[in-house]
Amino acid sequence: MNPVWVIAKKELNGYFNSLIGYLILSIFLIFIGAFTWLIGNDVFIRQQATLDEFFGWAPMFLLFIVPALTMKQIAEEKRSGTIELLLTKNVSSRQLVLGKFLACFLMVCITIAFTIPYYFTIVQLGNADHGAIIGGYIGLLLLSAAFTAIGIYASSLKDNQIVAFLLALVINVIFLFILGFVGNYFSGWFGDILNTLSIPNHYTSISRGVLDTKDLVYFGSLIFLFLFLAELKISKKS
Repeated sequence: MNPVWVIAKKELNGYFNSLIGYLILSIFLIFIGAFTWLIGNDVFIRQQATLDEFFGWAPMFLLFIVPALTMKQIAEEKRSGTIELLLTKNVSSRQLVLGKFLACFLMVCITIAFTIPYYFTIVQLGNADHGAIIGGYIGLLLLSAAFTAIGIYASSLKDNQIVAFLLALVINVIFLFILGFVGNYFSGWFGDILNTLSIPNHYTSISRGVLDTKDLVYFGSLIFLFLFLAELKISKKS
């Protein structure tokens, strides 16, 4: 069996063999459900058959949920010394990184999948924009994959899970908030670059149902970059 899938399967099973998988799943669903249906400018207050509130709030919760999933992936292997053992068993740094990434991403996908009933509920409430909702889910998966890659990279930097969590959180905040915020204060090419590197500039477009090649390339590049950096970091230690 492919080492990537063996690692991914082991880590994914680990989430559900302990409380962490169920805890993270429950926390996300409780909070995102409350903000979508009950709190603030929810679906019933808007009186529109749309999941804009869900797609607006989901990145804020994933900002914390994904680093919580990724923080132990490589940091714990380094702390316990098992990373050297793994890399001597015909498992390359790339396979290790991809296996860890796949496990965390699948866990996030499972979590997001539990919100699919929202879609069927919205359809019953009115004339929903199916394209926008499907685009929103695609955008959410791409965003989750980017956060997961960043989390894996952060976990490769340190052998302390809490530090890895905080590092991932900081990098996520930079891409989700700071780049766009700073970019708005600059005109010309520098401001354009910062805004282009900002996640919302691409996520918002996809969540409206517009699948543009530049947005797909952006998320693909972000995922590739941080997984490559994680692999590079592990390779230097092996």
